[in-house]
Amino acid sequence: MLPVHLPPMLSWHEFVGKAAQPPTITRPASRKSGTGWPGASWEEALRLAVDGWPVALENAGITVDELRAGAGLEHQVTELEPAWDVTGSEVDIGAYLSGVPECMVDAVPRPVSRRGKVVTFLIPAAYSNRIGHDVIINRGLALVTLCAAIIDAGHSVEIWSGFTGTLKTRFAQLRTSAVARVISAGEPLDIGRLIFAVAHPAMLRRLWFGVWDAQPEDVAKAVKADAYTTPVDCRADDLPAEVTEPYVFPHLTEQDRQSDDLPTALGWAKGLFGELGLIRR
Repeated sequence: MLPVHLPPMLSWHEFVGKAAQPPTITRPASRKSGTGWPGASWEEALRLAVDGWPVALENAGITVDELRAGAGLEHQVTELEPAWDVTGSEVDIGAYLSGVPECMVDAVPRPVSRRGKVVTFLIPAAYSNRIGHDVIINRGLALVTLCAAIIDAGHSVEIWSGFTGTLKTRFAQLRTSAVARVISAGEPLDIGRLIFAVAHPAMLRRLWFGVWDAQPEDVAKAVKADAYTTPVDCRADDLPAEVTEPYVFPHLTEQDRQSDDLPTALGWAKGLFGELGLIRR
């Protein structure tokens, strides 16, 4: 049986290195000329993987802060907490009868700390070859916006990219699986890298294809012959065993309408993150 369940790539550096290895097949899709379908040349895709892709926001004339505001997300979560002093709006009768000078109470807004929680996301990188660039970019920007918002709220975020698909061969139908860690928990959020990883068509059509093009020849040939597989949903067990309770996003299909424009994509992502209790809706 073909080895189509690849070992996890535990860092972004490892993933880019695997993608850049020499192909084992002729005419690999990752190195095809032209930029229309993949969105970038092979050389440009490698550069973006290193330098990041902030241009998506620049071209739209917006910032992550503006996207957060448009989605109704705040930088900090605050709650009203009681504070005792010698002056205030209400009397604490118990403190007053006990002779405590600070017997007056006010409600004071304070930021709520949620540090210590690590949230792991597995974001599918594979989707139909007929899905347009604008849909891919809208979905990616929405996910980046929400990730930035929950980091601001005090969470640590770990983000994985996954390539899973159904591979049809002469003798069997196999499930391919490969995952790469894009952002590690606790490291500073590299917005440019994350935008490229989840919003640029070349992440799939150059780099992930490059990973498969560099596999042993029999594997690479089979994957290419089946048009780089039919995308299927990622699963939690695609990740290393030590990664517990990840949130696995559904893969993008041609029938999905939630990423047709950026406001709709933000609303969709906000709903998902709200269900997880990571942001306030």
